[in-house]
Amino acid sequence: MKSPMIFHWFIIITTIICFNNNVSNILANKLRPPAVAPKKPPKNLAGKCDFYDGKWVVDYKYPVYNAKDCPFLLEQFDCVGNRRPDRAYLKYRWQPTKCNLARWDGKEFVRRIKNKEVLFVGDSLSLNQWQSLACMLHSAFPRLNYTVTRNGPLMSTFSIPSKQVTLSYVRNALLVDIVREKSKRVLELNSVAVSSKLWTGYDILIFDTWHWWLHTGKKQPWDMIRDGKVLRKDMDRLKAYEKALVTWGKWVSNNINFNKVQVFFQGISPDHSNGTQWGKKTNTMQCKGEQKPVKRLRYLGDPDEADMLLGKVLGKTGKPIHLLKLNKMSQYRVDGHPSIYGSPRYKGMDCTHWCLPGVPDTWNQLLYANLI
Repeated sequence: MKSPMIFHWFIIITTIICFNNNVSNILANKLRPPAVAPKKPPKNLAGKCDFYDGKWVVDYKYPVYNAKDCPFLLEQFDCVGNRRPDRAYLKYRWQPTKCNLARWDGKEFVRRIKNKEVLFVGDSLSLNQWQSLACMLHSAFPRLNYTVTRNGPLMSTFSIPSKQVTLSYVRNALLVDIVREKSKRVLELNSVAVSSKLWTGYDILIFDTWHWWLHTGKKQPWDMIRDGKVLRKDMDRLKAYEKALVTWGKWVSNNINFNKVQVFFQGISPDHSNGTQWGKKTNTMQCKGEQKPVKRLRYLGDPDEADMLLGKVLGKTGKPIHLLKLNKMSQYRVDGHPSIYGSPRYKGMDCTHWCLPGVPDTWNQLLYANLI
């Protein structure tokens, strides 16, 4: 008789315990804070950090390639090959103030531009950057077949066929047209009709112009300037530059599909033509012997008017044109020019172009960081 009674009380007690446990679990679940999904990293780090604010730091892992390993490096940029004795200028890396610039990864860069046509358009500073990028990509795939072709002085192309990579450079130092009229070379500030024929059919465009706007005498590439309906012998060069940029901007705005094409503009590359700007006693072009970047507080140069004007004009287009703001960072690198170690056939002081490897490699790292 006792067994059924014990079993009866066992069932009652077990039921009460299970009920209490269920109530506790329900209350606990209600009181437990909801799970928070981890935040995804931003897709485009370039939009989260100012890569252009920073300083040059010594990095013994640099350079990202060796001059002797780039078989098509132009003589005018090959300072090591032209027997520049010091090597410290090769060991500097750009360090943004509030973040890190991703290390160069040639294979990843190729993945981003695979099946895309890339074109650099501009003067010899644009050539400097194109040559740098070609050497950087060659160093990432040194054993693959590549081609370098030149169509006269106008067009140069580097390609790695097996990776479907093509980088081209077209010389167009002023962007706007120069036409012949009665044996005179006329600079057309309001036309890119001729020049722009070479800019179409590309997926990534990197433009550049400035230095030839300052040339005078025999180096000046025009005889007359047409400003609207007015034909002038000469005019304020900064104003002429602005008018040309506006003409270029209108063409880009009206002819580029920004859903398919990315457009960059190379900021003004500084020529260290005035030694007093970095503490020298002479105001002449004298960068020979410089082995370190100038420090922030010592550099006495004023903001570059042309560079500020460039940013202003690009902003007014209302289009997603990315300005590679290389002017300020490059101003510090007075040590990065060929000086007397450019082409042996050129006997002057070159404080305008850049040694390779060197500063333009960083410009291309910035290009890499800003490619979506």
